[in-house]
Amino acid sequence: MDSPVLVPYQRFVSVDRTSSTPVYLQVAHQLIDAIQQGYLVDGLKLPGTRRMAKLLDMHRNTVVASYAELETQGWITVRPNSGAFIRNKKSDKPRKLCPPGVREGSAYPAQAGFSYRKWTLLDNPFDQGNATYSFDDGLPDSRLSHTDYLSRLLHTNMKRRGNRAKLGYNQRGTSHYYQENLANFLNLTRGLRISTDNLLVTRSLELGVYIVAETLLAPGDTVVVAELSYFATNMIFQRAGATILTVPIDEEGVDVAAVETLFKRNRFRMLYLTPHHHYPTTVPLSAERREALLDLSMKYGFIILEDDYDYDFHYDGSPLLPMVSADTGGMVVYVGAFGKSLASGFRSGFIVAPAGLIREMDKLLGILDRYGDVLTELALGELIADGEIHRYLRKSVQLYRERRNRTAQMLAMKLGDRVDFTVPDGGLAIWTKWPRSTNLMQLQQQCLKNDLYLPRYLLYQSKVHCGIRLGFGSLSPTELEKAIAILAAVAQ
Repeated sequence: MDSPVLVPYQRFVSVDRTSSTPVYLQVAHQLIDAIQQGYLVDGLKLPGTRRMAKLLDMHRNTVVASYAELETQGWITVRPNSGAFIRNKKSDKPRKLCPPGVREGSAYPAQAGFSYRKWTLLDNPFDQGNATYSFDDGLPDSRLSHTDYLSRLLHTNMKRRGNRAKLGYNQRGTSHYYQENLANFLNLTRGLRISTDNLLVTRSLELGVYIVAETLLAPGDTVVVAELSYFATNMIFQRAGATILTVPIDEEGVDVAAVETLFKRNRFRMLYLTPHHHYPTTVPLSAERREALLDLSMKYGFIILEDDYDYDFHYDGSPLLPMVSADTGGMVVYVGAFGKSLASGFRSGFIVAPAGLIREMDKLLGILDRYGDVLTELALGELIADGEIHRYLRKSVQLYRERRNRTAQMLAMKLGDRVDFTVPDGGLAIWTKWPRSTNLMQLQQQCLKNDLYLPRYLLYQSKVHCGIRLGFGSLSPTELEKAIAILAAVAQ
């Protein structure tokens, strides 16, 4: 007859049969936790497998497997004809008290037991609200995404036997098929002259900027941006240890004379630009200023980091080609995102640069993201090869042009006496300039009370600027009308 069991094993073990973790591992892990916390001391004899199975109300084979796992990990010693005994040299470890309402043995430490660096520079700026209507800084409408077509491509590529080897752990990085098609797409649409040797594929534009910053910037270097610039890239530069200086921007883009004056006074390593549609003001950098900046870069040796922001969204006339297309001295590094008009899960970032620099940046990417997202890249490669991306862009650009026009009409009708703006020739946002007396944070709070959310990162208020970047791409025409009506009513 079994002797009485004095240890309350039922308190240590609670099985969740809906969990994906096997029951025998749940039992083993919870017994290990009881050992670590000193509830089961060194040398204690565990009940036999039949007895433990009865105590825990489970099959004996489950307990046998749990004991085997404990023995394999070194937490118990099984002695023939004697039984299983706890093996833990920290038998004098003090009992840890659990917070009220937490089952004993289940609490996880609330704080790390060691010091660590806190990234105050990287606090998430992308706040969210619960209002029915919400503006963003210029995102596409995921409801318009080509998801059915892309889902078929993903399914087809998963079934192809020839692709299975590309998904293995021995494979490294990007699909060459996608690289070739992406290079062709950029050459055709951006006037580039690149091969796959000049192209590095990343998961996102921001990861591309991070890799560029880590490769080209050292602590103490200076990066120059426009006085209003993309906050996410500024955060990346600061994380790399760079100092950020600003230059003025007007209706033609960055002030070239100010760039040269600044360099003579304070030599800098890099100039960051979004020349197609400047973030956040949406103004394009004029052709004359692009040429002048390329000349200055060659003359003084500073890097131009050109961000391909919003290039696919152009509505009036032909867009100016990127600066990298006219770069003859290898001074421009070009970053962007392919598939920005698609759902976020189907986008990829890219870096265009001289081949030697690409090889160096690829070393860092190989550590950060060794395997990449080959399956999605194969689907995107087919999207380009089949010409479907061009058909989709033509259709989506037409829809976004209509939304831009409707937004401009509504702003002029509802806020024309209070807000200044210029209708942009592309992109997915309109830059609105408000009277300097306007308190934008109070405006945000009043909008929220009326079911419209304006995220903080859309608001630009200083002694010089009082502006809001209003993204129209992700809202339907009806939603835009209601959102702007709320904004106008609050602004009265």
